[in-house]
Amino acid sequence: MAYSLASFIGWFGWGSGALAERIGQQQLQPATAIVPNQPSQGVDSALQISTVWACIDRRATLIASLPFFAYDQTNGQKTLARSSRLFGLLHESPNGRMTPFEFWRAMMMNHDLRGNAYARVDRDERTGEAISLWPMPADQVEVRVLDDGTMVYAYRLGDDLAVLAESSVLHLKNLGNGTMGLSKLEFMRASMNEAVSAQGAATTWFANGGKPTGVLMIDRLLTKEQRATLKVNFADLADGSTSRLKVLEADMKYAQVSMTPEQQQLLETRKYGVEELCRWYDTPPVLVHHANVTAWGTGIEQIFDGFYKLTIRPMAVNIEQAVRKRVMTPAQRARMAIEFNLDALLRGNAKDRAEIAAKKVQNGLATRNEMRQLENEQPLPGGDVLTVQANLLPIALLGKVKPTISGGTDASSQDPQAQ
Repeated sequence: MAYSLASFIGWFGWGSGALAERIGQQQLQPATAIVPNQPSQGVDSALQISTVWACIDRRATLIASLPFFAYDQTNGQKTLARSSRLFGLLHESPNGRMTPFEFWRAMMMNHDLRGNAYARVDRDERTGEAISLWPMPADQVEVRVLDDGTMVYAYRLGDDLAVLAESSVLHLKNLGNGTMGLSKLEFMRASMNEAVSAQGAATTWFANGGKPTGVLMIDRLLTKEQRATLKVNFADLADGSTSRLKVLEADMKYAQVSMTPEQQQLLETRKYGVEELCRWYDTPPVLVHHANVTAWGTGIEQIFDGFYKLTIRPMAVNIEQAVRKRVMTPAQRARMAIEFNLDALLRGNAKDRAEIAAKKVQNGLATRNEMRQLENEQPLPGGDVLTVQANLLPIALLGKVKPTISGGTDASSQDPQAQ
């Protein structure tokens, strides 16, 4: 049976690239480049591209806006653990400086730009329970795999260096080999440079007033000095300045080269660049206001539904599992559960919500007060009883109430055998 050289090399730990794991510092960038001699665009450069900023912001703010709850579990039943430290940590205050929204937005920004997001976990010395989470910028963290297979995190802040164990770090990983997430900015280097070049070309173009170069024609030979003087005197004809009126002498004629941005494919290149960067960030272009695709109100519900299923929900699962593994203690994992509440993303307009609420109430899936609570309305007396569609009877009275002649029900007339 024939095996590839890559498989053979990988068995003995000699491999490199995205799938490799090694003792010591891990490799997060591609071992080879499909487009050579492409400069690396750092975080600051990437965020100056509007599409990158919009994709990062859209993904990060959506995740950060989701309520993150901790539950007590008993026999498969979950109740909100409002009085627990874990609930306060995830839903109320991750640390003394940040709100949950600010914390998770910072974590997602590091995750999407660098492929990894880190947070230091401070614990109660007596119980071991997490009491605060402090994000650590990915560019200031070095991850190493020790000889025994364990991982340590070296976090540098100014002149200080802290070395943390795995149990003291919440580590969110993007696509990778399971040990580390790959640095997306390094893998998308060619696409980023294409977008940077297109933006630079557009900036230069419009700095010249959007005018292409031109040709100044004259019917006699000029000396070298005369050519240089003409170029200086009539440069504004091509550069786009409108500050003065130029007068051509001695039968001079100026012909502007007709080369529009469309002919140079500059605008098309920039439109394609938006779609290419959105592909890297798994974000529909319409959600970052790309004008060349479906507009708001036309199929946007289906687009967002796909974005939720294929992007937001998997990211939420990744965070939930990382928190459960790295933040929760064994005792908490045995009796508690954590999850993002995604209902807010799935709720439609007022009409759709009313229809869903009516169906749940009429089929005994929820009480009226539960539906009122979702709409931030006060509970009603008697609204905690489950009812069904058959004249909205309480479930406990099914089979016991006889219909009246008018088609209603007589609650006082019950089946004696059922009593």
